[in-house]
Amino acid sequence: MAITVLIVDDSKLARIVASKALASLQPEWEKVEAGNAQEALSVLGDRKIDVAMIDFNMPEKDGLDLAAEIRSSHPTMPIAVITANIQDEVIARAREVNATFVSKPLTEEGLRGFISGAALRLRTGGA
Repeated sequence: MAITVLIVDDSKLARIVASKALASLQPEWEKVEAGNAQEALSVLGDRKIDVAMIDFNMPEKDGLDLAAEIRSSHPTMPIAVITANIQDEVIARAREVNATFVSKPLTEEGLRGFISGAALRLRTGGA
């Protein structure tokens, strides 16, 4: 089964870092990038996306608002909200939309728990 991951970040460098960390954990997974929430929603409308990795701090719509919007149409999709903003409020909001909080700077080690959990959920049908 081909898995497609949407990486959403307004920083090209951050998307590259996320893509490399993901590739080291799941080299066979396909990566699709979006530079903002609107691009992400457009990608979601155009193709099947299995996993989303979303930056929190973006212009126009933050990552938690985007995660909530994605969650309404993709209730079982594994979603990570990635940020250096480790305030309790941000972590609590991520939990409210059933997203995993992953801290920046993003590393392979920091991403490992989310990716292994996502892989398990996808193998077991989102349970």
